[in-house]
Amino acid sequence: MPDIKDYNSELIETFRTTREATGNPLDGRALLLLTTTGARTGLPRVTPLVSISTGGRLFIVASSGGSQFNPAWYHNLLANPEVTVEYGPDTFQATASVVTGLDRPALWAEVIRQFPFYAEYQAQVARKIPLIELTRKAS
Repeated sequence: MPDIKDYNSELIETFRTTREATGNPLDGRALLLLTTTGARTGLPRVTPLVSISTGGRLFIVASSGGSQFNPAWYHNLLANPEVTVEYGPDTFQATASVVTGLDRPALWAEVIRQFPFYAEYQAQVARKIPLIELTRKAS
């Protein structure tokens, strides 16, 4: 198994070089690139993530592959919710917010419908896996 940093770097490069090409290798994959600001360093951090689009809204899941701990990018966006999103051919500024309250159960059910592996991840951890909405800022 390749190192996760190497894998992510390769995925980021592939996404950026082929996202507008016909028949690109990522076609059909619900992928986006999220750039956060490091909570401690203040440096930009790019992470490839599965995206969930429903009802005109865009979401990501802080599953960390079913780890007991939230991913570093999640801590970064809590410290600075202003992010950059590369989604399909578009790059835009967005505000990231953790989904809570009455909205969450129905949205989580939609996440599971689209990507059943998230149910497995949730079943193997004690923490409630965060669901984050990415709201595009007006340009």
